[in-house]
Amino acid sequence: MKKLILWFKETRPQFLTLSIVLTFFGTSIAWYYGSINLGYALLAGFGLVLTHGSVNAINDYFDYRSGIDLNVMRTPFSGGSGLVPEGKLPLKQALWVGVVTSFVALIIGIFFVIVSGWKLIPLLVVAALCLVLYTPVILKTRWPEWSPGLGLGILPILGFYFVQTGEYDWVVLIASIPSGILVHNLLLLNEFPDVEADRKGGRKTTPVVHGMEAAGKFFRIMTVLVYIWIIGCVLATLITGIVVMPVYCLIALLTLPFSVKAMLGSKEYKDMSKLVPALGSNVMFILITELLLGLGYILEKMFPIS
Repeated sequence: MKKLILWFKETRPQFLTLSIVLTFFGTSIAWYYGSINLGYALLAGFGLVLTHGSVNAINDYFDYRSGIDLNVMRTPFSGGSGLVPEGKLPLKQALWVGVVTSFVALIIGIFFVIVSGWKLIPLLVVAALCLVLYTPVILKTRWPEWSPGLGLGILPILGFYFVQTGEYDWVVLIASIPSGILVHNLLLLNEFPDVEADRKGGRKTTPVVHGMEAAGKFFRIMTVLVYIWIIGCVLATLITGIVVMPVYCLIALLTLPFSVKAMLGSKEYKDMSKLVPALGSNVMFILITELLLGLGYILEKMFPIS
């Protein structure tokens, strides 16, 4: 039982809430456009949670092998699970947690290819590449944050829509862009406390390559872009009559206090007492924004105004 608890903790369950809100967001879009299968939604959501947990475990494995975990400044929002460097979990078991969870997720993906169609295969292949190559390869290239933004931000929304409708739609791709930016920014700001350890470990994250000041500016620009994108999509809906994004999605603007705190904190990267609360505000901003966007589609379905 103790081992099972440790294996579960290795997936960093406190961060898997992101996969749950992505499930809600993607399923809300599918329901709005006329098709929902709660069984498929829950199974796909479980597959996403497994994939997310697999990424976390594999990341811990490679971080320990590269020595990053031995130098990292661990916070509640960054620095890995800490189980391997603290001697609570053998390194090989961390790897096996990642392998087993990804294998089960693969089986779920194959099931959906069978029941929903072969057009899901390209999406699964790209997602798998983002998963497998992220820590050992992509993190050693410039601007690696695009990978989780795509693999854990945009593709899940498209995937949830496809498994319930059997097709893709350009309006769903447009709706998924804020999610991609949000997940991108989640990784970006969480890299701030790890910059020295990442530099020693050979990683080329945005803070390492371009410096903390430039990375902070990039983070703030991308955060503002989330709001600009949502407002622009709603305006396009009102002007064209085509629902690019429901008017109700403007409720996502209620997250502004969290995003402002995160942006201000990104300027104080030298002061951990200010940076760590900013990491927490950024997490809340991301989760609540995804949640409110999904709620916007539900409200539009129930009380149409667009």
